[in-house]
Amino acid sequence: MPDVSLLVATMVLFYGLFFGDGAGKLFRDSDTGWHIRTGESLLKGNPLPRTDPYSFTMAGKPWFAWEWGSDILLGAAHRWDGLRGVAVLISAAAALSVWVWFHLHWKVGGNFFLACAMAAPMLTTISMHWLARPHVFSWLLSLAAVLSLEHTPPRIGWRTGLAWFAAGALWANLHASFFLLPCLCFLYALGCGAREWIWGEEPEQASRFLWLAGASAAGTLANPYGWRLHQHVFEYLTNTGLLARIGEFQSFNFHLEGAWQILLTVMAPLAALPLMLARRRVDHFLLACGVAAMALRSARALPLAALLVLPLANGTITEALEHLDVRLRLRQWLDAFLSYSGRVRLLDRRCGGYAFAPLAFLLAVGLLRTPAFSRLADFPPQEFPVAAAAAVEALPEGARLLAPDKYGGYLIYRFGGKRKVFFDGRSDFYGVAFMKDYIRLIEARPGWPALVERFGFTHALLPNNYSLLAALEQAGWHGIYKDDTATLLRK
Repeated sequence: MPDVSLLVATMVLFYGLFFGDGAGKLFRDSDTGWHIRTGESLLKGNPLPRTDPYSFTMAGKPWFAWEWGSDILLGAAHRWDGLRGVAVLISAAAALSVWVWFHLHWKVGGNFFLACAMAAPMLTTISMHWLARPHVFSWLLSLAAVLSLEHTPPRIGWRTGLAWFAAGALWANLHASFFLLPCLCFLYALGCGAREWIWGEEPEQASRFLWLAGASAAGTLANPYGWRLHQHVFEYLTNTGLLARIGEFQSFNFHLEGAWQILLTVMAPLAALPLMLARRRVDHFLLACGVAAMALRSARALPLAALLVLPLANGTITEALEHLDVRLRLRQWLDAFLSYSGRVRLLDRRCGGYAFAPLAFLLAVGLLRTPAFSRLADFPPQEFPVAAAAAVEALPEGARLLAPDKYGGYLIYRFGGKRKVFFDGRSDFYGVAFMKDYIRLIEARPGWPALVERFGFTHALLPNNYSLLAALEQAGWHGIYKDDTATLLRK
């Protein structure tokens, strides 16, 4: 019989592939397109791209393909089974993350029923950024890092250092969040030092975590760009002018319908902060504070709060409940609840069901290949110019197409990079000056005609609700194709 972690992980796998909009909800972001094509190019034996291969506006400019490892994984999945393979890969990575998430609860002494209750807001929170992009792999790596730090032995040898060096190298070539690994090690080192300094506890060898921080930081240098990757990521994340124009780096709108579960994801760890200090877990306190601050500042960090901090809050709250000094009747109720939860957890611990996992995976792959679900594994035609792509393909080879960044990644995927785009989702590459011109143009602000002439556009592919579409038509551009999603114009 599978345990609860495997059951919920299986539910996540099937939810990602079949429920709601099916696998199509994983392709709401067109950046998946250029990730896939870059990975396929590398699998063909081509060298790592150092300059931009996809746009006519920035052709030949230096480009950091900093997630090339993830690109290879996505490209390999696409070569195996197209977008269905990509959907399976991403959903499996998310499911494995949920499995590790439950085991982090057990490692920190979390309550069984609290873990199950926290699963709902956790899944709601990660679903808002559940896309076929490399950051899903960073969820798994972050959870594995915290779980490993909770398991760290009292003695550190060269083999452990080598393992953490390899972990840093792996992370640095999969996703730009690699800096989290040495930071997590450093936070645990601070926690050990604080317990000795504040409460006079015996030293817990904070140096072991510093050793891991150094080893993992050194490992992040093992990438094709060396230290320049660190410089590039730092400049990107500190470029406030650029980040202010990227939606996923803005604060989440907690007034949206159904946002209460995401609010709960942030509030639960904050409520546990005093208990963490009372428990003398300064490392957990610092980690919860840091991730909560990131989540309040940027919606992109909300999944990290759900994945990393909720288990720590569970362990802290459970210990507080075990020692809570309250009236006798309430104490009896709490003891009965904790005892019952412990017995259920004991039953759950006896389960494993690991033979069930490959069967569930094969069943998911088989169902996804059936006609009822196979067609759903695609970019949503109501959001992307899926039908209009045929008209775009008929354009002259040298056509300079004006299209929003949302369409850019899809066009790169649809034409394999052969038809160059104006702009796509690589905001770190295009920079803040280009993005300012792009926003002025796409919103038809004063001065937009000069930008049209400067970039030399011959055609435009725009969503039907864009104000620039009407402005171009008034300027004499002629429509040559239109559907319910997009309109194609000729100058």
